[in-house]
Amino acid sequence: MKPSTKSAARPPEAMTARVLENAVVRLLKTHPFYGQFLLGFRRREVVGDKALGVTFRNGIPTLCFNPERLASFEPAQQRALLEHVIKHVLHLHMLRRKERNSHDWDLACDLAINPGIADLPLQAALPKRLRLEEGLAAEEYYRLLERPFDTGNQQGQGLGNAEQDAGEHAEAGNEELAPALNSQPQIHDDHQVWQESDSTPVALAEQVVRDLVQDAWRKSHGEVPGDVRELVEGLLAPSPIPWKQVLRQFVATAGRVGRQSTWKREHRRFAHETPGQRKRRRLNLLVGIDVSDSTNIRELRETFARELLNIARGRDSHLTVLYAGSRVQRIDSFRSSAAVVEVYEGGGFTDLRPVFDYARTMQPPPAAVIYLTDGYGEAPATMAYPTLWVLTRDGKKPAPWGVELRLDG
Repeated sequence: MKPSTKSAARPPEAMTARVLENAVVRLLKTHPFYGQFLLGFRRREVVGDKALGVTFRNGIPTLCFNPERLASFEPAQQRALLEHVIKHVLHLHMLRRKERNSHDWDLACDLAINPGIADLPLQAALPKRLRLEEGLAAEEYYRLLERPFDTGNQQGQGLGNAEQDAGEHAEAGNEELAPALNSQPQIHDDHQVWQESDSTPVALAEQVVRDLVQDAWRKSHGEVPGDVRELVEGLLAPSPIPWKQVLRQFVATAGRVGRQSTWKREHRRFAHETPGQRKRRRLNLLVGIDVSDSTNIRELRETFARELLNIARGRDSHLTVLYAGSRVQRIDSFRSSAAVVEVYEGGGFTDLRPVFDYARTMQPPPAAVIYLTDGYGEAPATMAYPTLWVLTRDGKKPAPWGVELRLDG
């Protein structure tokens, strides 16, 4: 299928150079909540036959885009495709797949979100094309799809020419689905990249999405599209996830310690018939502790330190702890096997930048930065390292990047 009859030819390079940036600007103007939410994603340029795809990579939502392919769609369709992938993230579709058949789950997710999106490309997957009711959850569409359609053919993104089971698997209403196969609904974004999300725990991804929703809601002055308002309001409510669970999952996502296979190294016993083993590096974490008066709560710091050290002792790790206010006042460094709980008392105002300046000098670089703070201080405009802001009850997230975690007990 051609996305647009006007753009069948290869678009000029000048047209593709800023196609994504222009599409995001249009989205910010017409749907500010979606645009602000999307600004929190990382971006990765890819090749392939899909214009867009979205996944979680190392716990962070990542927008995969093919600028040339995206430029082949009309501006209104580009906006619709961006809204489409945003809704996949809001609903955590890639993390709710579990052990389900990926072909049917991909289609079910599109059926759940597409009815509320205007200007989608032709042949987009819509419930009415399959004579199904609108407004169901992806799990409900999946139950309707998995029986009447052939799940043996996993090729392509369409539905194929499956026949309905005329025997005991026929259910009420499903007998009318088979003729709708001729409509050939299509999936326009790349769901193959969803496999990268398998390494991200659901609780951590949910916390990341909560952070992005809260930031987008604030910057768009609460102008949330009606079809996702109920979902957004639920994400704006206090997180029911225990902070210790989020902390553990963030550390687990930052890096795994062990051995991995590699063909670049010859196996000691089986030569080149078996990949060799390469030892992974020790998990290297940088921990910042805000020592200003507003966070000088001994019980809070001890609770946080104890939990972090319990996690560190469970793996081969190296922790560098910086106690900082307006500057770095003390540096402790220890391995997991020799970790001790200690609290350093400081004071003064807070500047969050010195800890990140130190991170840039570390060799090897930290797998992640964990910062205990009230958030009231200047932070860098950007940061390349995965960051967990561990905030006090009344603290505020100091930067649009990073994952927010609030110590509330």
